[in-house]
Order: sequence, then structure tokens, then C-alpha cells
Amino acid sequence: MIDTRRLRYFVAVASEGSFTRASEKLNIAQPPLSRRIQEIEEELGTLLIERSSRPLTLTPAGHLFYTHALQVLERQDRMEQAMQRFVTAERPRFTLGLVPSEFYVRLPQIVRRFRTHDPDTELVLTEMNSLEQVEALKDSRIDAGLGRVRIEDPALQREVLREERLLAALPPGSGPANEPVDLAELARIPLILYPRQPRPSHADLVLSIFRDRGLEPSEIVEVRELETALIMVSAGAGACLIPATSQWLAHPEVICRPVRPKAVSPIVLLHRKNDSSQPLATLMRTFASLYAEWGYPLPPRLSQALD
Repeated sequence: MIDTRRLRYFVAVASEGSFTRASEKLNIAQPPLSRRIQEIEEELGTLLIERSSRPLTLTPAGHLFYTHALQVLERQDRMEQAMQRFVTAERPRFTLGLVPSEFYVRLPQIVRRFRTHDPDTELVLTEMNSLEQVEALKDSRIDAGLGRVRIEDPALQREVLREERLLAALPPGSGPANEPVDLAELARIPLILYPRQPRPSHADLVLSIFRDRGLEPSEIVEVRELETALIMVSAGAGACLIPATSQWLAHPEVICRPVRPKAVSPIVLLHRKNDSSQPLATLMRTFASLYAEWGYPLPPRLSQALD
């Protein structure tokens, strides 16, 4: 019986007119490829490829076999595509947009717990910033968004899941770790903000923390991503404020210290208003159960999810 794998090998050789080019296209060595074609010819009892010509040509039997091989492979491809569409359509999907780098520490646990609560729903993660999440929610490209910006939009509902403590990431040698550092002291050294665009973002939250206390950073450096900010900190270019769960991204020499007075960053879940879907309720229950295990205080909305 000639399997579809060997059919694809034959079609590649016939299309390329060369064993060498076909082996490169298929990413296999030429000797086993040549052997697979010989096996087909032996099973059929006839020669399919005229090997003495350059480029290779097909015999009359080879032309007939090539035509039918294409039809078989096309039918198989259509069958696989149809089955994939069927499986995708049959299994509910819940797409969660999230800000890159912000939630990776806890993300595997969140995904596993969601699947435990609802194994029949496929949780799909897609990276996008907070403003992109707003448009994606309105266009129904995602079902919920996870970020750190309190966005106001009449079509969306905002759930503040938690207020996470911010830490000052400081250059090597900047005092003992875990010892509080005053915001006024931070205002005297270059402040590295991220992301540069789009705004509003975490950068605006950090600036508001200083300005709400009558402070203005002496120098501001804007970069695109958290990772870049931490690289600059490790190089001694300044300091930045980061969520406590992001400190694992910092170089070991970077000193992470609490901020005085205490500063926090929200974890915000956005979804469409009046969304009463089961997957959204499952996501809320997922956060509620994990937060309870981690010892985080539960806001009223998450407390209700456990009832």
C-alpha cells in the first residue's frame, strides 16, 4: 500500500525534476528519498521516472500516477482542513488579550486552573497592549483583556482584580534589597519609563504617583519595553518602578526595593458590558481561587465568583 508520505515524496521529485532539489525541499537526504521512489515503482511494477534525462522526466505511467497522486493529496488536505474547522467550531474558544511581559510569572498557573474548571473551553492567549484590547473587545476579536490601565469606555466593564505593590528597580550597589526607598530620593535620579507608546500606559501611572505627591522626576528616559528598562537599570542608567511580580525579569545585580510611601499598580480585567457567558465566569472563578490560595485580598467581584 502506498502511503501519502511517499506520494508527497514522488510529487516533489516530479515537480522539481530533480532528486537533489526535492530532497532540499523536503528536508531529507537524497538516498532515502530515491529509495522511497524505487519502492513505489517496485510495488506498481513499472518505471515512473526516466532518470537518464536532465531534468528528470516522467514516463507515461509516471504522468498518470502523478495526476492521481495530486488528486489524492488534495483530497487529504481538504479532509484535514475540514476536520480542523469542525473541531475548532465544536470546541468553544475564549480569547484573552494581555500586555506582553506583565503577567508571565503567574500565567501558567492561571491557564492550568482555567482548564481544570472548564476543560471543554479552549483558552487562547494573544499579546496586545491595553488600547488594542479595547478595539479588539469591541470588534469581538477577544473576549477579555488583562492589563494595568484603568480605561474608561461606555461599551466595556472594568474589573480591578488586585492592586499590586510597585518596587523600585535600582542600579547595582543602590543600598540593601527590600529596604524602602523614598519617592523623593527616586525623583533625583533619572527615571526610566516604559512603554514609550501607546499611551496611556504604565508610564503614565508612574508619573502620576510622583506628581500626586508634588514630585517631578529630574530626568525622564522613555523606552519601549520593561525588559529594556531593566537592562538600562542594570547598566546604571537610572531607576524604574516595576510590579513586584516582574522583578524576576531583572538582572541579579539589580536591587529591588519597596517604595515609600507605598505605590501600587492595578491588575485590570476588561470585558464587554453585560457579558454573562460561562467562560468569563470561569475566568473570574480562576482568579478568585488562585488569589485565595496565594493569600491575596479578594475584591467583592472575585469574592462573588467563589460563591
